[in-house]
Amino acid sequence: MSASGGTKAIVAALIANAGIAAAKFVGFLITGSSSMLAESVHSVADTSNQGLLLLGQRQARRRATREHPFGFGRERYFWSFVVALMLFTLGSVFALYEGIHKIEHPEPLTSPLVAVGILVVAIGLESYSFVTAIGESRKIKGDATWWQFIRQSRTPELPVVLLEDTGALLGLVFALIGVGLSELTGNPVWDGVGTVMIGVLLGIIAIILIVEMKSLLIGEGATDRELDSICEALAGGRVDRVIHIRTQYLGPDELLVAAKLALAPRLELSEVAGEIDAAEARVRERVPSARLIYLEPDLDRQLV
Repeated sequence: MSASGGTKAIVAALIANAGIAAAKFVGFLITGSSSMLAESVHSVADTSNQGLLLLGQRQARRRATREHPFGFGRERYFWSFVVALMLFTLGSVFALYEGIHKIEHPEPLTSPLVAVGILVVAIGLESYSFVTAIGESRKIKGDATWWQFIRQSRTPELPVVLLEDTGALLGLVFALIGVGLSELTGNPVWDGVGTVMIGVLLGIIAIILIVEMKSLLIGEGATDRELDSICEALAGGRVDRVIHIRTQYLGPDELLVAAKLALAPRLELSEVAGEIDAAEARVRERVPSARLIYLEPDLDRQLV
């Protein structure tokens, strides 16, 4: 579900942002608004980002090789990290530069109503992308809060799209405020202020994404709930207890589990093998993402 849901949200965002970027550039050429220019570059960056997320999903589906025996699942983490960097450089830094320039050298807007109309249409299109991402995220979010989902999700695309869309919607509101105040007050400095607000917003979102994607790239283990489920599943049959366990996500849908298990003493070799197989089956039933499981049997030396 995470892969298909992520793809649907990405495609929705790609279509929306491509249309929005074209409309915003037209609006900038007509009005000369720096807010419109910043939002145009923002939408172009977002459109490119969605392309990179789709590339990451495609690359992650490659078969494992001798050089990469655990496959390429982390491609999705890598390209999501690149997306965060692009959001910071193409989105935030450019908007801050353009906004400061416009504050220092304000220029009057032409045809501001055109900018307002385009921004309103863009809000509608961006809302479509945002609602799609929300709907797909609910399927895997469970009872976690949205902030917990962004922090704890091992599926990178949905948090990326959610934060991108949130930033895009707020950025459009900031641009609308900047253009509106410039027209109402007759002072074009407000357009530059709106642009700076967009740059700060995108910078905050980009930093959050960079931190989260870096953590996934380094390697995150199972969530607390998953780890509890795995340990409960392992400790069954003639497995007395889990001596120690290590987990790590090799990709959003592939969890590596390695554990040492204390088995009852005086078991025959065939019985040990049977208990290990049964423990693996229980884990896979409870946590389907646990696809690679390595279990080491041992004696419970507390009882020996």
